[in-house]
Amino acid sequence: MGRFVYENSVKAEIEDRALSHLQLVITAKLRRAEPFTFTWREDQSIGGGRTTVWLHGGSSLVYRFLGSRQPSINRKWIDALAFTANAPTGLYLVPEPADGSSGEKLGVPADL
Repeated sequence: MGRFVYENSVKAEIEDRALSHLQLVITAKLRRAEPFTFTWREDQSIGGGRTTVWLHGGSSLVYRFLGSRQPSINRKWIDALAFTANAPTGLYLVPEPADGSSGEKLGVPADL
């Protein structure tokens, strides 16, 4: 389980594979100087709900991965995540679509 840290205070636990894909989408948006929101559901163990942060070029972001290997990248998942990031709702984690070439799949609830 990896960790996304925003501004040294807001943290989200996210599976390494999903976090790798989110990192690629977030980096691409910020390189193009396109600010946006990122929303995730909080675990019930900390009260549930959801958190939204505003990502921009000056944001302090940390991606902490538990595993040491870079997972294979599913281009369809990148496209699906980028689609949400470009929508008025902002970026949120969607389930990984079938790719055909990637062996590992992650089922993530998409209801935000």
